[in-house]
Amino acid sequence: MEKTTINDICNDLKAKRDALLLHHEQLKESNDRYNKCIILLSLMTGMIESTKIRMGWNGDAMALIPILMSSIIASVSALVKFKKFPETMEVLVQSTSLLTNTLSKCRNHKEVDDTIMMEYNDALEHLEVSMYPDLRKKFLRQSHKNLLCIMKQEQAYFENIKKVNGGEEMSFNCDDTASAENVARYSHELDAEIGGLKAVKEEEIDEL
Repeated sequence: MEKTTINDICNDLKAKRDALLLHHEQLKESNDRYNKCIILLSLMTGMIESTKIRMGWNGDAMALIPILMSSIIASVSALVKFKKFPETMEVLVQSTSLLTNTLSKCRNHKEVDDTIMMEYNDALEHLEVSMYPDLRKKFLRQSHKNLLCIMKQEQAYFENIKKVNGGEEMSFNCDDTASAENVARYSHELDAEIGGLKAVKEEEIDEL
């Protein structure tokens, strides 16, 4: 679809930048899972070695366990290196920075000119070389859905603002489970802190 206005270009850049960020987020989560697995296996290996020395376990089976654990750790590390998570995430970060910079320039323009089109096309090229077509389709679909949901939420927000300013009743449910849980947790922590302060003051008074 041809983009002929600044607004169209900005919306397209936002969607494509979010697609890159979604891909980066997924890669980071996968990389973190592998790293946590390596850390856990390393700690278990150290625990087994320490326990073996402490308990004096010198059997052949116990001697094989650290070798097996080390082999598993090496296999997982090799798999992480093969998947090239850091390199891929670095490419995504660079492309995201370029799209963000281009988006910032477009927001400071009112009309499309040759410079904007040149930078826009350059940003598209970086996007295309950063992700495979199937991944680009997957994350662009998710990015478009997220942006539409945000726009729908903003539209409802401004409609409710107009109703409030006009003295009308707005259609909005203030009951938020997550927010209520956060408030309850904060209140509990605050009560505990106040209780601790009271206990300290009582001790100081008793000492006097």
